[in-house]
Amino acid sequence: MKIALFQMRSGIDPAQNTAALVAAVQSARKNGAVMLFTPEMSGLLDRDRARASAHIHPEQGHPVLTAVQAAAREAGIWVHLGSLALQGQDRSVNRGFVITPEGEICARYDKLHLFDVDLPTGESWRESAAYQPGKESIIASTPIGKLGLSICYDLRFPALYQALSAAGADILAVPAAFTVPTGEAHWHVLLRARAIENACWVVAAAQTGQHDDGRETYGHSLVIDPWGRVVLDMGVSEGLGYADIDPAILPDVRARVPVLAHRRAIPIVRVVS
Repeated sequence: MKIALFQMRSGIDPAQNTAALVAAVQSARKNGAVMLFTPEMSGLLDRDRARASAHIHPEQGHPVLTAVQAAAREAGIWVHLGSLALQGQDRSVNRGFVITPEGEICARYDKLHLFDVDLPTGESWRESAAYQPGKESIIASTPIGKLGLSICYDLRFPALYQALSAAGADILAVPAAFTVPTGEAHWHVLLRARAIENACWVVAAAQTGQHDDGRETYGHSLVIDPWGRVVLDMGVSEGLGYADIDPAILPDVRARVPVLAHRRAIPIVRVVS
């Protein structure tokens, strides 16, 4: 089954981002994809929180979400909208959506792990200052398989993906906005590891390039099969990429290396001095 990934350079104007998303939905369907995947923060990427606050709305009536739902319904395609910044209770939430060809939301996922760090480059990120973490992991049933949801920094926490694969996930979605230094060092190896250790497909739609708010993201949207082979690497260019998801690979890989069947609960670690 053919899927599409939209590698974006989201900016500080939600209207421009929305137009790009709607066009991607239409093009993906015209080119035969049954599902489109978009990156983290598809609707707005702005490190200036004061400026961004004017564009962070509740889920109900959110202009970007509403437009993508309408586009999915018109095109008749499934969409994994990687994430949007939404108003929460005391802080915002970083929430991803799975949208049906009828334009309905069938699954929501709030990012569990938040990125707080001071980088050697001088960049400082405090995601928890503006966002509240999610409370549960989610699997959505789709035509291409059971889709385990995650967002960006979640990638560094393998227990989440082990929980998703143990609960029946066939595909792991990792929409992201990785920085260039961390992307160059870790993006490919971590995504391949998640595919191999869980015997799952991995679909990772990413932000790319120099953004309006001054940040630079790594790109390289990837599709990786359960054996760890990269079947799509989009490099750093913006636009749509396509790959075929073959469900028949899963039982073969899981029979050759039955990691899911062999997992055991880890006993308490005993430290011997």
